[in-house]
Amino acid sequence: MSKLAERPVEVADGYRAGRTLPVRVELVRQLKRRRTLVMGGILFALPIVLLVAFQVGGDPGQGNDRTNLMDTATVSGANFAAVNLFASAGFLLVIPVALFCGDTVASEASWSSLRYLLAAPVPRGRLLWSKLAVGLSLSLAALVLLPVVALAVGTAAYGWGPLQLPTGGALDTGTAAQRLLIVVAYIMVSQLVTAALAFWLSTRTDAPLGAVGGAVFLTIIGNVLDEVTALGDWRHFLPAHWQYAWLDAVRPQLEWSDMIQGTSLSVTYALVLFALAFRGFARKDIVS
Repeated sequence: MSKLAERPVEVADGYRAGRTLPVRVELVRQLKRRRTLVMGGILFALPIVLLVAFQVGGDPGQGNDRTNLMDTATVSGANFAAVNLFASAGFLLVIPVALFCGDTVASEASWSSLRYLLAAPVPRGRLLWSKLAVGLSLSLAALVLLPVVALAVGTAAYGWGPLQLPTGGALDTGTAAQRLLIVVAYIMVSQLVTAALAFWLSTRTDAPLGAVGGAVFLTIIGNVLDEVTALGDWRHFLPAHWQYAWLDAVRPQLEWSDMIQGTSLSVTYALVLFALAFRGFARKDIVS
């Protein structure tokens, strides 16, 4: 072995790869961006829009022979929060997750700042971990913001009370709060597939809209395929098939079986996609 090969790599005094691009710094950067503020405003406004709709339209259960979760929206603040989650889980909550996870790396590439970050030097793995941690944190914050605002708006409009179940009976306020936490946690886990798709696409393209739009599009395709009953049991391999498994948390007896299956499927897909993102980015020629 030559002396040149044996020579250790010199680094600047005080340089620590693990201290580059701290999560706190990246979080502050993302919080100041306009798209973060706009998305927060939309999620904050949704409960108010639904409240106005119920005030204008009257009793949501009027004229129905069967009672569902939507029909109990005006019973209490807890019911109003649950209905907001039910109305937005299928599509609206997909958008902030795809946005915060898909706009991470691709936006840096579109600004031609990605290569300068890596030249700082920020190790590629460190950069992705910081970006992913912030993206998932903002996604979770978005999923928490909606029910919290809905609970406050619903309580102000309809009062504080138990969670009325569409199948009959009610859950006291303490149990209802626990069930809503389970619902939010499960929705976040079920959205990991969308987050992983968006993040992987973000490492493959320099167009943030392509990464975000691609993740949303593929999520919609999954929802459409889940409606094709001819697929039979093949639909069980679609994350969309289990996205409303959290409805088992708003029953008199909490059922875990469907949520466990949905969680295992989502986590498996997400881990594979995250691994592909890290593997591909480590070998990618960065020119942006």
